[in-house]
Amino acid sequence: MEHLKNIRLSTNFTLKEMIKSSTALRCEIDNSPNKLEILNLTALCNKILQPVRDHYQRIVSVNSGFRCIELNTKLGSKPSSSHVQGEAGDIEVPGLDNYVLAMWIRDHLEFDKLILEYYEDNISSSGWIHVSYSTKNPNRNQVLTINHKGTFPGLII
Repeated sequence: MEHLKNIRLSTNFTLKEMIKSSTALRCEIDNSPNKLEILNLTALCNKILQPVRDHYQRIVSVNSGFRCIELNTKLGSKPSSSHVQGEAGDIEVPGLDNYVLAMWIRDHLEFDKLILEYYEDNISSSGWIHVSYSTKNPNRNQVLTINHKGTFPGLII
């Protein structure tokens, strides 16, 4: 699998950055995706991450991409997480307000789920954006905000 990590999934995204995890390294978890999960990551990169990169002409930081089930469990996430299928990424664009980024994705791209997570108004670097893209089901373009008070429909500040 080591030789596959240099596979380019889109113009600016590699498999290596979509599977990186400090938790996996620390806990010695093999976070290698299978062929279907790589295909899903490729779609996510080409349909969501690359268009964001192209539009803003800035690095897109992937905080969490693919998570094997063992890693996903270790992180306390649900087994149904789209990260497990290679369909989701938690992202930021350094120097860009996460609310602005979420609004741009909402208004310009097709996606399954877009979640503005733990964003605080007037703190542009707060929180992150979870975005998923499905190749097997129709994308729902579902938009949510999650903060310390709960989960809400739409982009709430």
